[in-house]
Amino acid sequence: MSSITSFFSRPTHGEVWRLAWPIILSNSSVPLLGAVDTAVVGHLPEAHYIGSVAIGALMFSFLYWGFGFLRMGTTGFIAQATGRQDANEVRSVLARAVLLSLILSLVVLIFQPLVLWIALDFIEGSAAVEAGAAEYFSIRIWSAPAVLINYGLMGFFIGTKNTKATLVVQIFMNGLNIILDLLFVIGLGWAVSGVAAATAIAEISALLLGLYLVRRQLRLLGGKWQKAAILSVNKMLRLLSVNLDIFIRTILLIFAFAYFTAEAASKGDVTLAAIAILMNFMHFMAYGLDGFAFATEGMVGAALGAKQPKQLREIVVVSSFWALVVATIYALVYWIFGPSIINLLTSIPEVRAHANEFLPWLIVAPLISIWSYQMDGIFIGAVQSKEMRNGMIISFITYMIAIHIFDDFWGPDGLWAALMLYMAVRGVTLALVYPRVERAATA
Repeated sequence: MSSITSFFSRPTHGEVWRLAWPIILSNSSVPLLGAVDTAVVGHLPEAHYIGSVAIGALMFSFLYWGFGFLRMGTTGFIAQATGRQDANEVRSVLARAVLLSLILSLVVLIFQPLVLWIALDFIEGSAAVEAGAAEYFSIRIWSAPAVLINYGLMGFFIGTKNTKATLVVQIFMNGLNIILDLLFVIGLGWAVSGVAAATAIAEISALLLGLYLVRRQLRLLGGKWQKAAILSVNKMLRLLSVNLDIFIRTILLIFAFAYFTAEAASKGDVTLAAIAILMNFMHFMAYGLDGFAFATEGMVGAALGAKQPKQLREIVVVSSFWALVVATIYALVYWIFGPSIINLLTSIPEVRAHANEFLPWLIVAPLISIWSYQMDGIFIGAVQSKEMRNGMIISFITYMIAIHIFDDFWGPDGLWAALMLYMAVRGVTLALVYPRVERAATA
């Protein structure tokens, strides 16, 4: 009993929750936005509207999540510089991230027709679904620079343990997006184009707010902008090396989910719509559980920067414990309220029935997936990107083999079984090499 009391009396519990709850709230608003997107078109008369928004959003998930290294790489480097109390390097890392974001966003805008062609060629939906997805893409793509720069800003906030700023920006962006969704789709009848326009406007507005908050925090942080440090070839190459590893890891992650959706699309509009409904459950879970992973990133990075191995281990244990508790709560909520949530998201009887058939997979998903999110947070904070890349390659190969075998035996249920196996292997591959993180704290 005394050991249990000792465990819960550790101050690390309070630190984990102080950093995690803003991320949990802000992240939870992201799938809420996706749910509203789905709901506003889910009550239109045809199922293809749901599919169009799902495919359109998936294209941007693939595109933007591929650039997620702009946040993850920034977080790790800034957290470690913060642990060393090096304000000048914190500013330099942020400047490099913003510079890289500007360059990459320009490339995205130049090659947008090619990106759209590849995406639609890969995901074979009906003609109506593909036309709606192309309309969505052609509008939302113009907010790409705002999205990529914001990734760097979020990495700065998390790395400096200012997770409340991420809450403010995310809630503002998603709240505005929801309001514009209702105005453009329900009020003005713009359907798919209304959803895309609402998202683009909200993303640009969020960047302006993020820049204001960064400017205010830098005044308190101190330090100076140093052109030579910002443009340091060695540090830029180190950033690019880490970002390349995370890019490969993220592309494989997104491709896995894209392939999952593509396989669902090949089974008809109703199956695609049902899986699109249930992917909102996955998104709610992912963004919520990521709150502890994000908190872990900043804390692990600071502990490594300060060379505190005992503090590192305590951070890992405490944050993982609370992540498991929250994952269990997600599973219970999906078990009790899952059918009601499905009914809120669509009024189409066939889609509701199909979604309820797959619901058991979503109930077990949080308990299987939690370890992959937590290990990601630990390795991002430690800036051990090669281990993340290698673990993802192993997990992805396992998933691609499984999805073809399971689909042959179980049909759509086989898709879900393969996805659960994929999430489990992601956690296991990183857990096996975790001792390298602890060794880095003593090096």
